[in-house]
This record gives sequence, C-alpha cells and structure tokens, in this order.
Amino acid sequence: MQNVALITGASSGIGQALARIHARNGGDLVLFARRKPRLDTLADELRSKYGIDVLTREVDLSRTDQVDLAYAELRQKGIAVDILINNAGFGGVGLFAQQPVGWMHQMLDVNCTALMHLTRLVLPSMQDRGQGRILNIASTAAYLPGPDQAVYYAAKAFVRSFSLALSLECEGTGVSVTVGSPGPTLTEFGTISGMEGCRVYKHAKKPDWVADRLYRAMIRNKREVITDPWMALQIRLLLPFLPIGMILRMSRWFQQKPPS
Repeated sequence: MQNVALITGASSGIGQALARIHARNGGDLVLFARRKPRLDTLADELRSKYGIDVLTREVDLSRTDQVDLAYAELRQKGIAVDILINNAGFGGVGLFAQQPVGWMHQMLDVNCTALMHLTRLVLPSMQDRGQGRILNIASTAAYLPGPDQAVYYAAKAFVRSFSLALSLECEGTGVSVTVGSPGPTLTEFGTISGMEGCRVYKHAKKPDWVADRLYRAMIRNKREVITDPWMALQIRLLLPFLPIGMILRMSRWFQQKPPS
C-alpha cells in the first residue's frame, strides 16, 4: 500500500467524504469504524472506481485495546501510515446532571482518548521516516463553552488545544499537524445527537463541501482551519469581545429548536 491514509469514523459523513477525496487522489486507505458492513461497501466502491487498495477493520474506538490490536495488525502487514485522520466522534444534547455517566465517559474515550492514543501510536514512525500528516477533526464548538452539551464542547476544546500544541512539537520533523473545525454539517451527527432542527443547523453544510476544505488545509500543512468562512469571522472578530455570560446564552440559544 502507498500514500496510506488511516481514517477513523469513515462509515459515514465527513469521514466517508474524506476517504473518497483521498481515493480520488490515488491514495490507499485504512478505514476504522464500528459499522464494518458500511466500511466494506465504501471500500468496494473505491476499489472499483479508483483501483486503490483499501483495508477495513471493525474497531470500537472507545476501547484502547481494540485500537492497539488494529494498529499492531498494520505493523505486522508492513503498512506505514502516511496520513492519520482522527475523525470519529459523537455528542448529544442534554443537561449534564441528567446524562448517563457511562455514556459521557464513552464520548470522552472516542472524542479525546482514542484520538490521542492513535496519534501516539502513529507519530513516532512518521517522525522516523521524516514525513507524515495528521488531521484532527475538532469543531467550531472548540472555541466556546456549550451549555446543554458541556462534555462535547469541552472534548472538542481538548482536540484543538492538543493539536495546536503538537503542531509546534512536530516542527522540523517532516510531520505536519492540522486541526480542522467544521461548523454544523448535514451528517448523522445531527440526528444521533438530537440536534436536528436546531437553530445552529439552519445553514449546515454538506459533508463533501466540509471534507474538501479540511483535506486541502491538511495538504497545505495549515496549522488550523475553520471550514465555514462566516463562522470563522464571528469566532475571530466577535467572540473575543463579548461577555462570557452572553456567549453562554448565545451558545444555548443556537442549540435549541425554534418554536413551531
């Protein structure tokens, strides 16, 4: 396998769109997700259309033992990861005090721990070869607190902070680290998280549109990208000057559904 991109959460949405972009550019793929039948369907499509190699593995990213086993298999097969895209993640709306504790732990395990763990597995071999790219998918949620999604917003803030710090540590090694922050996107996330129909989804983007901007930023070795220009403008120019109380209330308002 050559020019291998390892993508987590590739069974749908942005992850699936990123896999198609990389395949279109002639790169081989390793795809991790829990829904292997979906991965296999995608793999068949990409092999047939682009003549690339695709390896799929069913991996529960909330379990580091499964991540370790899947990566060990790649090493045994002599597959070197040239691009790591940590895309997997999930969230959900609800008051913190009413959310199941186990569910919140699983969210942190997938959104934060798996991303950190897989990066730690892959990065040393990239640095040994003097080349590689890492793309970590955060969210515009990383830039502000999120009442009613307190854990999810905090998790994405971790992803952004971790990635930015790592980008400097990797300078001069031949490895670039990019953190990408999409705004609301028309994927299964909205349905699963209970946010479908919320105000913030009024101008949601299609996953192909978002993935294209994420992938181009990674190829250009950009340290950070907010995919939606309008949201980027608000985050950069408006948020720093607003009182935190106003930001908290605005964040909650956008996550609510308008009155019918």
